[in-house]
Amino acid sequence: MLNPNPATTSQARFDATDETEKHLRRHGAGLCDLLDALDDPSGFSALCGLICAFDQPFPDANAVEAALHQIHRVLAEQAPSSLDRIGHQRNLPASNMARWYGARISELIARFRAAD
Repeated sequence: MLNPNPATTSQARFDATDETEKHLRRHGAGLCDLLDALDDPSGFSALCGLICAFDQPFPDANAVEAALHQIHRVLAEQAPSSLDRIGHQRNLPASNMARWYGARISELIARFRAAD
């Protein structure tokens, strides 16, 4: 979603958005694999929305932050038994991935909070 007035978005929120985009460029494929494997499709949908937000010349910082919150919620709600099952079925270290991505997304969310 395009932010109609980029001048109203603080530099800190732009920076948080930029850090999110950099993170996705480096680690997005693994996050995509994990979210695709989970039982809750809303996480994968939020990731798709997040990627689409970066197709705009000025990504909407609010949309980026909301997508991060949704992805974080999905990761946090995964039961260890579900992650173990997914790990065995998909040959993924799903538990470790959920913890790692959850921590990184928490850090990105914190950048948005600090910008407010």
